[in-house]
Amino acid sequence: MGAAPALARSKADTSAPLELTPPCDDGDDPTPPQTEGPYFKPNSPLRTNLIEPGTQGIRLTVTGYVFGRRCKPIGNVLLDFWQADSRGAYDNRGFKFRGHQFTNAQGAFTLTTVFPGLYPGRTRHIHVKLQAPGRPVLTTQLYFPNEPRNNTDPIFDSRLLMNVRDVGNTKEAEFDFVLNVPQ
Repeated sequence: MGAAPALARSKADTSAPLELTPPCDDGDDPTPPQTEGPYFKPNSPLRTNLIEPGTQGIRLTVTGYVFGRRCKPIGNVLLDFWQADSRGAYDNRGFKFRGHQFTNAQGAFTLTTVFPGLYPGRTRHIHVKLQAPGRPVLTTQLYFPNEPRNNTDPIFDSRLLMNVRDVGNTKEAEFDFVLNVPQ
């Protein structure tokens, strides 16, 4: 998961490229669930950008797709994200670093935020709840590679590592979710 999309061509017209197709292997295991943690708040604002004026920290853009078990992208999936700020603190009064969005018709999402700080006892992570239309909610967390606390965090799961790269003074990450739905 997380590899660059492949370019497909039409069998009828090999000179005309089709839209980019995200990679997926038939029979992919569903994304594993994880604990919600103590800081989830319902009714987050609808937004893809969690950065507010005056926000401190390294900018991070997370992109990816949501697939079903048969590698078909799922549109209109609810993704509800929440995380600590760059100092490792959660906003429990308002909705800083909290927001929800929906995948587009191709199952794609984009989240703009900051690189989360270290929360006591945990490695860096981003929480997310996903729900395909009419399906159960999946609650999980996304992790960053090469973090020293990955080895000591009792919840860390390497299957939830994002592909992260530095781009100038920002970071870009990719992660594709697979929901346990028969698509």
